[in-house]
Amino acid sequence: MRKPVLRGLQWLGALWTLPNSLLGLALGAVGLAGGARVRWSARELALVFERWPWGPGGALTLGNVILLKGESLDLRCSTYEHHAGRCRHPPIRLGDHERAHVFQYLLLGPLFLPVYLACGGVSVRNPFERAADHYALHGHGWWPGSRRSPGAE
Repeated sequence: MRKPVLRGLQWLGALWTLPNSLLGLALGAVGLAGGARVRWSARELALVFERWPWGPGGALTLGNVILLKGESLDLRCSTYEHHAGRCRHPPIRLGDHERAHVFQYLLLGPLFLPVYLACGGVSVRNPFERAADHYALHGHGWWPGSRRSPGAE
């Protein structure tokens, strides 16, 4: 897809998911009082609040906003399937996993959170999480059900 068309679609997606991003901005702003830092990540197409002070770890994506518990999206982590003992995967880059969620939000907009929760929330059962892991492992397949490409795996 040509760059101007892709950028236009990304902007439309950002407008579509704006309610989610506003929720992320509000939570991120609260995190600033707790020591979080904010920066734009062109790679992830998101505003990243680093060192967000609450939560169990990892990151939470809300639209074009990522709330990151740690210092860097370059953190290596396990896939959900690996962590659940279903298979063995090499570690993935957390930012790649979260970028897949940004893409998912761009497509589903305000429908993402209800659909995500209906699919199992933060769990290996959730096809959105498995697709994000697949994208982080292979660089394609961020949408549930689109993970296989001809000749892949």
